[in-house]
Amino acid sequence: MVAETMGGDRAARGFWDRDWGWLVFGLSIAILGVTGLAYANFLPGQPAPKWLPARVPLSFAANLFMAAAGLAIAWRRTAAWGALALAVYYGLLVVALMDGRMIARNAGVFMAYSNTAEQLAILAGALIVWADRALLAPGRAALIARAGQVLFGVCAVLFGGAHFAYMNFTAPLVPDWLPPSQLFWGYATGVFHILGGLAIIVGVRARLAAILLTVMYAAWTPMVHLPLIIAHPGDFGHWIENGANLVLTGAAWVVADSLRKAPSP
Repeated sequence: MVAETMGGDRAARGFWDRDWGWLVFGLSIAILGVTGLAYANFLPGQPAPKWLPARVPLSFAANLFMAAAGLAIAWRRTAAWGALALAVYYGLLVVALMDGRMIARNAGVFMAYSNTAEQLAILAGALIVWADRALLAPGRAALIARAGQVLFGVCAVLFGGAHFAYMNFTAPLVPDWLPPSQLFWGYATGVFHILGGLAIIVGVRARLAAILLTVMYAAWTPMVHLPLIIAHPGDFGHWIENGANLVLTGAAWVVADSLRKAPSP
């Protein structure tokens, strides 16, 4: 039994020692972009003003860009360029202009910050991939990667806060067959987010925290989002939420990969 356990631990470590995050992140961004194309509008996380001229063509261009950037990230030769383009798009257009305008109008509403955190998590993942794939000086690359890690940690804390602030929305998403109760898991996942985010920010058990967040997000696709899509295939909201969850899975995985310790000599 001890030998089997040790073998399982080695297998688990071997899986997480492989460099998968950038690929999952890139493909999930591409999936979200394609979902936006089918949605024929800006994604909910990109609140472009309704008065924007040529809004529909611009939304098509934005979603096409996301699909192309995601595929570029998923290909090693273009990963750095795709990640940089995605970081610029999210940093300047989505977060600074679109979400910044939304926060300015709803400064006292927590949801404005937690919704922006989803976009910041994408920015964090893009920054880390760029730092890893671009030909940057080691010190600069480490600084950018660390900034991305801390940013993702802050986002996780905000996600956890949203679970507590909006439990009436969170708890019903938990499968009702999962013991002990929907409310328990609503609070528990909020705590997991906050503890995981704080661990990444302060650098204590940070990689373990990032791995556990990755597993949690990945589990939500078959347990929460796919059943909703199957039950309501014509509701684009469920498709978009699943795409966003896949992106968070990829971003958390990128963070976990970036926190990998150098192998012992």
